[in-house]
Parts: sequence; C-alpha cells; structure tokens
Amino acid sequence: MTALLFRALALLPLPVLHALGYALYVVVFRTVRWRVRLARSNIAGAFPEKTPAERDAILWDSGRNLAFTTMEAIWGYGASGEALMRRVRFDNPECIERYKAARQSVVLLTAHTCNWEWLLLAAGARFGIPIDAVYKPLRLTGVDAYVREARSRFGGNPIPFASFLFELMRRAHEPRAYAMVADQTPLAKMPKHWTTFLNRDTAFFLGPEKIARFLDAPVLYVAMRRERLGHYAVRLHVLAEPPYELDEEEAGAQIAERYARALEATIRAQPADWMWIHNKWKYGRGTGQGTDRRRRKPRSAAVNSRPTA
Repeated sequence: MTALLFRALALLPLPVLHALGYALYVVVFRTVRWRVRLARSNIAGAFPEKTPAERDAILWDSGRNLAFTTMEAIWGYGASGEALMRRVRFDNPECIERYKAARQSVVLLTAHTCNWEWLLLAAGARFGIPIDAVYKPLRLTGVDAYVREARSRFGGNPIPFASFLFELMRRAHEPRAYAMVADQTPLAKMPKHWTTFLNRDTAFFLGPEKIARFLDAPVLYVAMRRERLGHYAVRLHVLAEPPYELDEEEAGAQIAERYARALEATIRAQPADWMWIHNKWKYGRGTGQGTDRRRRKPRSAAVNSRPTA
C-alpha cells in the first residue's frame, strides 16, 4: 500500500509535492515534534557560539528542508534523467570524466546533506556509469523493493550492506563507481576512526580505504549544496589517489579524517541542510575498536581534501 502511494505521489508536479512537504513539516516537526529534542541537542553541541535564536532557526529550517527532500525524493523516483539534470548541476564534471575515460573505478563518499536521493539518480544520468550504492534495507519489504527499483534507474545499483563485499569481488574487473553515505555512526563493535567533529568526539567509518586499495581507485568526497528550492549544485573533491603508500591503518585514518573535515566544512556553510535528527553521537570516544586522533579546531573549507578545478 505504501509503495502504491509513493507511485501515485511521484506523478504529481513538484510544486504540489513541495506544498505537501511543508504540510508534512508542520505536522511532524512543529506539532508532533518528532526528534526535535535530539536535533536541538545536536545543534547546540555543534554551534555553542550561536545564540538560541540562531540555533532554533537551524532547527526549524532543517526540519522543513528534510520534509521537502522527502517529497522531492518521491518525485525523483519517477522523473526523467533530463529533468533531474536540470535540477542537479555538477560544478566540475571533468573530475569524473577523466576517471571514466581511463576506465578507472572510483570510490564516492557523500553524506545526508541536501538531497542524496537526487544525487544518485542525477549522477547516473549525467555520467552514464554504473554506481554501486551501499544502503541499509528498509523494514517494509514492499517499500524497499520500490525504492531499490527507483534507485536503479540510470545505472544505479543499490547493494545491501551485508552483500557489498561479495558484489565488490564479483564486479572488481568492471570500471564503476562505489558510493557510500558515510556520515552514519559505525556500530560500537566495528573498527572506527575517532576525531573531533563539530566540537564533539565523533566516530567515523573505516573501510573506504580497503575498497580503494583493492581497486587501486581514487576516493572522492561529493559535496552537495542547495541553491534554491528544488535546485542543487555538486562539487567533487579528491580525498586520496593511488598509489597508496601508507599501510592500511594509516590510510584508513587519513581518508576518514579528510572526509570528516570536508563534511564539517559543508555543514558549517549550510547547517540547515544536514540531517540533525540522526543520533551521530550515540556513544563516547574509545567505544569498541578504532583509531584515535585528537585535532585542533578544523581549518576552513575541505582542509586536507584537494578540490578539483
């Protein structure tokens, strides 16, 4: 039933879905106040220098943007490639094009900023390359099947986390992109990289370096920004490229640190476009396995990542 509702909503014009998104925001965030306490706490910890009014503005703007993104995602599941490319602009497409021309696989790291659903679809339509995207299956099997089918258009290939290693080994000889939304919190028992992120001790995934070394592939951070309602821009930043001379542990820490710094710069530039309702800080430093790197305050703009022209 839910999948049928999504299919029906995808037929509506985007302005109508934006209006429905605003209604969703009023009901879920302003009335029910779903996860408002968690989001408010996360924003306060990230921006202690801001006034309560400024932090509240981020809180409510982020809730509204998330509601818009939800409805935009549904529209995107039925939109043409041309329509998506008109709404998602790539500032430096030559970065991907040169790897594509060399038949070289790439590892793409992004985050829950702006509209990550449109990002996958628009990238597949724009570059014409297969994109294996790691994801966590949804609990409702009908909805999961619908979302997987929708994400698979234009060369997307959603892969459940548990199956990713098998699929990686099976397709390693084919040039393709491997995409991960890497700002979620690793399970406590998993290896992880600890750093200071948005003024708090924060755990990040280790693992992209293993994929990059195995494929001899570059690692790119995909930064997305909102330009206006329903329109986004994307810039690619190279975090690491082969040859990889560091050992696996050092390379993992370096890539995770560069990703954390690049993501922090993105969030500070447009804080209302990150998903603050996610419990990023569910446990403290030292939990489980992981590297431990304490940092001074981060420098501006993607720090150790090397922006492409």
